[in-house]
Amino acid sequence: MVFYLIFSTLFQQRIMRILFALSMLLSTAVLCTNAVSERYRKFINHHVKGDMSENRCSSEIMSRGISKTNSNECKETNTFIRANTNTIKSICERAGEPYGDMTKSLQPFSIVVCTLRNQGARHPRCEYRGQARTRRIAIKCEAGLPVHFERDIVHFEN
Repeated sequence: MVFYLIFSTLFQQRIMRILFALSMLLSTAVLCTNAVSERYRKFINHHVKGDMSENRCSSEIMSRGISKTNSNECKETNTFIRANTNTIKSICERAGEPYGDMTKSLQPFSIVVCTLRNQGARHPRCEYRGQARTRRIAIKCEAGLPVHFERDIVHFEN
């Protein structure tokens, strides 16, 4: 009987430790997923507009609250990708290839590059000039989602 009680207590303690470890792993996974989801939403806000016009840079950047990170300074450049979110997400899956620690699109995208005209300005006085381009793009992917726009890439066909 004593042996059974000791064995039962040890078994219960071990089960409790395992359950605690599993709950910690699950909590960490949920926190990581939430962080990636937040970065993905920010990426969409800063870089995706299917019908973006090069004449709307200033108003679009203002309405989306885009600025330098942790500042009210105007961002020097911001690129909008003229595509839907599913097309851009596919770069992280099957429509992209490794590019350093980024992923490069296999196909070119229509983009609008907005460049600050009044250097040193602060919100709400940011004025941008837009330029339409067709380029391959390099993005950072996490958990199958785009979370950072790195750059556009001039691609020459052979």
